[in-house]
Amino acid sequence: MNVTDATYDILGIGNAIVDVVAATDDQFLSRHSMHKGAMALVDAMQADLIYAAMPPGQESSGGSAANTCAVAASLGARVAYIGKVADDQLGRVFRHDINAVGVHFPTEPLVAGAPTARCLILVTPDGQRTMNTFLGACVTLDPSDVHPHLVALAKVTYLEGYLFDPPAAQAAFYKAADAAHAAGRQVALSLSDAFCVDRHRAAFRKLVASHVDILFANEAEVTSLYEQNTFEAAAEMARQDVELAVLTRSEAGSLVLNGAVTLEIAAELARVVDTTGAGDAYAAGFLAGYTAGKPLSICGRMGSIAAAEVIGHYGARLATDLTGRMAAITH
Repeated sequence: MNVTDATYDILGIGNAIVDVVAATDDQFLSRHSMHKGAMALVDAMQADLIYAAMPPGQESSGGSAANTCAVAASLGARVAYIGKVADDQLGRVFRHDINAVGVHFPTEPLVAGAPTARCLILVTPDGQRTMNTFLGACVTLDPSDVHPHLVALAKVTYLEGYLFDPPAAQAAFYKAADAAHAAGRQVALSLSDAFCVDRHRAAFRKLVASHVDILFANEAEVTSLYEQNTFEAAAEMARQDVELAVLTRSEAGSLVLNGAVTLEIAAELARVVDTTGAGDAYAAGFLAGYTAGKPLSICGRMGSIAAAEVIGHYGARLATDLTGRMAAITH
């Protein structure tokens, strides 16, 4: 990886969404025909109905890659982000929040059209999160929002699988990946959700094999991508496709595959309150370590620590300062 003249460690590209997180129960999910633990896309009318019915919640800027960027910045990484919000109140809230945590956010807002996206997250007592997402303005992101100069300034460009639905966003991914590789940088992709992989399996397989250096996925996502019945078989296929495959398995820990090398990373002890953003936080910790030149075993440990902290409270951002703990394991 070319790390010379890098202004940023990580450049995230994803859906710019305002998160609304609220505690609820299984009966609420049943009444609204929600599949526990999954992410469903909803239209503006459905979003309004769910928002009106759900209990009061915590509102903050979010989206998968934005959460990764925010957590990485909290860990000391230099971070930028590309995502589309509208020129409205929620868009301004998103911009203020992400700038406040130290993330550079240069994307111009959508002046006319759909409002800023929002994700309604219902957390059940077992810590599982069920997401209903109105994509709004974020799906209007297109190649014109990706500036090759900005991409060239980042060691790793991190792509969010959730953004892969619109064809224009897919084109933006390829533009960003080409710009990164032209500058001697690397490209990371999070598969984000097994249902997302199901919708675009062939396109994801093409992108991973041809343009991705670092793949982040959980067990369900990687088995869906490679249409394998076992995690072990899917992991071996990922090993052949990318330089680094970082595969998470919740309480079973994670695997980091690098060529013939397999590293097993234990999960950190955690009190599970809300699993929202666990994978995003893991990617943040891993990439913060990776772009700082840490050994892969340490990167995996940093990812596990960040994920464990995030699932111990509501919301997808760090609630405690982990810099001291991270420093202790990297020396």
